[in-house]
Amino acid sequence: MSKGMPNMGGMGNMGNLMRQAQKMQKEMQGAQEELKKTEYIGKSVDDLVTVKLNGDHKVLDIKVDEKVIDPDDPDTLTDMLIDAFNNGVDQVAKDQQSKLGKYTNGLM
Repeated sequence: MSKGMPNMGGMGNMGNLMRQAQKMQKEMQGAQEELKKTEYIGKSVDDLVTVKLNGDHKVLDIKVDEKVIDPDDPDTLTDMLIDAFNNGVDQVAKDQQSKLGKYTNGLM
């Protein structure tokens, strides 16, 4: 090699890094799409209220057992709805961390 020629050996490493980054980005996008399509069921105590939501945190369905519908006590139903929704959101967050955490290094 001539003294005036720079060492180009590092360029191959940069190319490998770029390919790895692109591969990881495609894998992450695939995992994100999978999460969006996944449905989660949040449940209240005794499963009297259930909330179905997707990985985008969008509510798809709510089911309320008629035993908890009491016109004189709307607060109990409200509490159960909140409990079921929060339970479902927690499931989404755990699944996101499980599937995307390796790409985000805990930034989620």
